[in-house]
Order: sequence, then C-alpha cells, then structure tokens
Amino acid sequence: MPMNPSPASAEPTTTLPTLVPSPPRVRDLERLGDEIAELSAHLDAASARLLGLLREFDARGGWNTGFGSCAEWLAWRVGMSPGAAREHVRVANALNTLPGLTEAFARGQLSYSKVRALTVSPPRRPRRACSRWGGAGAQCTWSTS
Repeated sequence: MPMNPSPASAEPTTTLPTLVPSPPRVRDLERLGDEIAELSAHLDAASARLLGLLREFDARGGWNTGFGSCAEWLAWRVGMSPGAAREHVRVANALNTLPGLTEAFARGQLSYSKVRALTVSPPRRPRRACSRWGGAGAQCTWSTS
C-alpha cells in the first residue's frame, strides 16, 4: 500500500490559468507588436544617421575645441558614458569601410547592437550573417579595402 504524505508535509500545488487572448485581443496585440517593430526600425535608421554625422564630425575635427577626442566631446555633449561614446565613434568610423552594412543599418534592417558586433570582427560569410541577423531582405557587403 503506497504511503500518502500527511497534509502538513504536502506542498501546495498552484495551477496558473492559461491566458489565451480572445481574437480581438490577439489582433490588438499583433498591431501593437507591429508598431513596436516599426518604431524600432525607425530608431535604427536614426542611429545610422547619427553615426554618419558623428563620423563626419570626427573627420572634420569638430571636437577639437578643448576636448581630447571625439568620444570625449560626445560624452560631454549628449551625456553618454565615456565607454559608450568610444564605441559609438569606433562604430561610426568602421561603417565608413562597410557600405553594405551601412545601407542595411540605414534602412532599419539591423540594430545598433548587431552593427556594433559586426564591426568588431566582420564575419567570414557576411551575406549569411546579414540575412540571419537582419532578416531575409537584408543585403550587406563588406569592403576588402
């Protein structure tokens, strides 16, 4: 005969209800998700524009008004941490040699975090990485010069 645990030693079991949105709620959530994705793509495109401006500002020495570097100026001017500012300047300058990646970023097909990772060490198979990270429509090429 199997032993049954005494009520004092038994752990209570809690069953959480399964949340299944109703069809109208599903549509609302899908629209909300679409809006989030669209806004994210706009932010990525704006980030690409920001990095393009930053690259030009750095190349033209706009920061050389008492600051030690473009990253130092950026940290001061926009309130970015020094490490993040250095990375933004590095990525901005790296994109100058990666036109395909720059174009995909500007179209909002790649996020800053993905672009940052790809500029650290471009992949051996750039087309595959770009389509994997940027979706089927992303077109990226790396310059060998």
